[in-house]
Amino acid sequence: MDKIEETIQKIGPLDQDAMKKAQARLDDLTKPQGSLGMLEAIAKQIAGITRTPIPDLPKKAAILMAGDHGIVKEGVAPFPQEVTSQMLFNFVNGGAAMSVLTRHENAKLYVVDVGVAQDLPDVPNIIKKKVAYGTRNMAEGPAMTRQEATKAIEVGIEVAEMAINEGAGLTAIGEMGIGNTSPSSAIVATYSKMPVREVVGRGTGVDDERLKIKISAIEKALSVNNPDPSDPLDVLSKVGGLEIAGLAGVILGCAANRVPVIIDGFISGAAALIAAQMAPLAKGYMLGSHLSEEPGHKVILDFLGIKPILIMNMRLGEGTGAALAMNLVDASLKILREMATFSEAGVSSK
Repeated sequence: MDKIEETIQKIGPLDQDAMKKAQARLDDLTKPQGSLGMLEAIAKQIAGITRTPIPDLPKKAAILMAGDHGIVKEGVAPFPQEVTSQMLFNFVNGGAAMSVLTRHENAKLYVVDVGVAQDLPDVPNIIKKKVAYGTRNMAEGPAMTRQEATKAIEVGIEVAEMAINEGAGLTAIGEMGIGNTSPSSAIVATYSKMPVREVVGRGTGVDDERLKIKISAIEKALSVNNPDPSDPLDVLSKVGGLEIAGLAGVILGCAANRVPVIIDGFISGAAALIAAQMAPLAKGYMLGSHLSEEPGHKVILDFLGIKPILIMNMRLGEGTGAALAMNLVDASLKILREMATFSEAGVSSK
């Protein structure tokens, strides 16, 4: 836990002076005050994160964590588990949706094996940080040991630091793991105290019968493991996933280094829940990208007090919504940097 504790200790509050100066400039731009809505809020938040009243446009990175899930043995997912490893090659070969969108955004994509169930060959651009060969079946007992969950969080911190050392000033997070909406639902149900049926979704497209199986398996996992919401590591180890733990680590690592992190959809949101429970100040470094079609995602965003930037009817995951939002972060900073003030433009103010 030393690495995690050191990282959490580095997370400070947003810089209120930089935010005040950013707000003053936003209010003086040639527009009615507040009329650009979330664009203004994003710019102000990034000023506070970076301690810079007028931040530069950041170099972008996207970190995708991959892991498998023992809960698939219960029949919760329509796709076979080997799709997880197959998709990793699709990511690095440029053929996945996240590959396309990170190219579109000129963001470097880091693909990390933190818990894939198979051994992967040495392939350029797949970062091997395997903690375990997937989680155990959480319907029968804990998904991970505390040590495994801790190590996976540390992997996320290490990869975040790697990206930041390579120049990243804005990070998007995403994931790959067949069955991972089930642990995400379990995490959300634990913190929201809502019934599983109200936070669970169809994931990759389960039919009505499989949805019943999925709900039952998650309810069983919560009953068998009784995760303690006051101990986020307990929740993570009992009903979480290795890639969820890794993403929580990425969030903590970004916050510790004052780098904004864009949260994707449901699974990334579950990781954000864990990170926020471990380090409440980390919430200030999170940007919400979109509102997923998964019903539990809105529960997560409301719980964290984060507003989504986009509503796109998406539910793919991978980080696709977070990648799309990068363009709007750039737009918000360009507004702050490039719009003229009333005095500069010779326009009469109120």
